Amino acid sequence: MKTLLYILSFAALIGLGFWAYQENYRTKQIVDETEQLQRDIASARARLGVLRAEWAYLNRPDRLRELAELNFTPLGLMPITPDQFGRSDQVDYPVQEPRRQLDIQNPIDVSTMSMEGDRP
Repeated sequence: MKTLLYILSFAALIGLGFWAYQENYRTKQIVDETEQLQRDIASARARLGVLRAEWAYLNRPDRLRELAELNFTPLGLMPITPDQFGRSDQVDYPVQEPRRQLDIQNPIDVSTMSMEGDRP
């Protein structure tokens, strides 16, 4: 009887060791994936910072003013004056028409339909 108990204990020990070995490698794999995701996020943030800096550089007022002056004649640009702006009460909003009711010819009561989509 003692021999059977020793054999079962040894088999359980080997099984638990195998399980711990697998969990160890699974954990290492997940840690590696997490580190890769963190590197990808850092890279994306760096690219976003560069894009924001480029956007700010391209939208400098002095650069845009110079471009507007260079292309004044070909584009037919006019300087902005205060009288070009209006008030919100001057906006002519379209009148909302009432919604038209749809005529449904053959209605189906979906509350009586089964989950498989069969019709009653």
